[in-house]
Amino acid sequence: MLKKYANDLKLEFQGYDAKSLSKDIMTGLTVAAVALPLALAFGVSSGADAAAGLITAIFAGVFIAALSGASFQISGPTGAMAAILLPLSAKFGIKGILTAGLLSGVILLIFTMLKVGKLISYIPDPVITGFTSGIAVVIALGQIDNFFGTTSKGENAISKISSYSALGFAPNWYAVMFGVMVILIMIFYPKKWNSVIPSSLAGIIIALIVNIVFFSSPSSPSIAQVGTIPKSLISNDALLLTGIDFANISSLVLPAFSIALLGMIESLMCGASGSNMTGENFDSNRELLAQGVGNIIVPLVGGVPATAAIARTSVAIKSGGRTRIVSFIHSLTLIASMFLLGSVMSRIPLSALAGVLMFTAFRMNEWKSIKQILNNKFRSQIAQFFVTMICTVVFDLTIAIALGVLMAMFSFIKQSCELNITVSEVDTNKISTKDNFDHSKTKVAYLSGPIFFGTQEKLISLSNEIENTKILVLSMRGVPSIDGNGIDALTQLICILKSQKIDVLLCGVQEQVNRELDRVPFRQLVGEENFFWDAVEAIKSTEKSA
Repeated sequence: MLKKYANDLKLEFQGYDAKSLSKDIMTGLTVAAVALPLALAFGVSSGADAAAGLITAIFAGVFIAALSGASFQISGPTGAMAAILLPLSAKFGIKGILTAGLLSGVILLIFTMLKVGKLISYIPDPVITGFTSGIAVVIALGQIDNFFGTTSKGENAISKISSYSALGFAPNWYAVMFGVMVILIMIFYPKKWNSVIPSSLAGIIIALIVNIVFFSSPSSPSIAQVGTIPKSLISNDALLLTGIDFANISSLVLPAFSIALLGMIESLMCGASGSNMTGENFDSNRELLAQGVGNIIVPLVGGVPATAAIARTSVAIKSGGRTRIVSFIHSLTLIASMFLLGSVMSRIPLSALAGVLMFTAFRMNEWKSIKQILNNKFRSQIAQFFVTMICTVVFDLTIAIALGVLMAMFSFIKQSCELNITVSEVDTNKISTKDNFDHSKTKVAYLSGPIFFGTQEKLISLSNEIENTKILVLSMRGVPSIDGNGIDALTQLICILKSQKIDVLLCGVQEQVNRELDRVPFRQLVGEENFFWDAVEAIKSTEKSA
């Protein structure tokens, strides 16, 4: 891996010059403009604070990018990660979040050694789409308090909403105004301006100006704000200062596994998407290593778990970024923002950040994929999508992904294990017959699918479908496998047909099926002379024996 990493770096910086550096710097500034409001918002929505979001983006942008499996990956706090951290925060506090993040980094390193990254290809697209939509719902529901300026209790979005019946729901309409203002700006913001100032940043800046100008006097209505942003790259909650939460560590293992699983899925999906956009090779195993190392370092300094961010990576690619220096510049810009603009950013209304997150949650949905799933009307895909989405909202990532994959597996098994039987008469126009030989009493049964305990009843029921027949040709070319129960069922079918005075011929028996049949005296029952290569040969043999 080290040798390949060195070769990839050499290729990445081949021909790198001042012009390339200038382009990377400008791209890094652009990415930072996108990342700043999101880092603040995701820090708050994860149950930590805005400073934690900034610290995450800064350190992930350096350490994960340095080891990343491709030059274009931009990592930091994400909406999906914030959604599964919020209930963790309610139960274990910020120390629990950071400890779980550290454990997730260790789990990601184990994933790297086991090369688990390849398994992501086994997760069906409807499951990924359903998971993404579920996360979007969780993000939106989790921002209700910040958006409306209300208070709720509970460990997850569902329980928080339920608590309104007891606590009451009294919106702060000034807070709502800021949230709606930001959403409207992001909706109607001209796309051509996004390359200069992203819509989310523009919305936050306008909300900040309005708050400072109109809501600064002591008599102004109270509106929750981001609060003090420390001018330090190590927060007071950092594990380096407070230590690991060993008291709850056993209870944090499963949440840490969910965080690691989400980090793997998001990062590898982001890498695959970026690879398609750039044509650059993506090393999935090294990306898992980078995410593992990054998520061990980030909690030590007080940051929440990080993962590759598709939106920021896409901006980096579309803005012309060439190397991982883009991510370093983005981090340096965020550091400058923290130290130079921290006092100003502390005045940002939380409802404005909530507006950014709610609109981001809407855009997170893969609407094109959802439309395709619903329009195709494949019941199994629709079920996978909705089950995964609902389980993501009600339970957690691990359960949602597991149930979605299990549904896909059972659906595939059901379709793969069906035995299709088609009975047809002999078409004498398609084969040459001897002296216009009468084949009206001959029928061909085409079998397609495995013959095993799950299909034995359907096979035996074939005897009830055969009428006015003296010869039945069983075409088994479409039978890939047979087990002991299947052989018993086939034997029973032939005995029933023989009792009905029907001669049975077999054709197209595959080698694997033949080997199983040879384990028992099946050929003696049928007769070696009644095995043929294809149906035509079997049909013509009846003319010779007539």
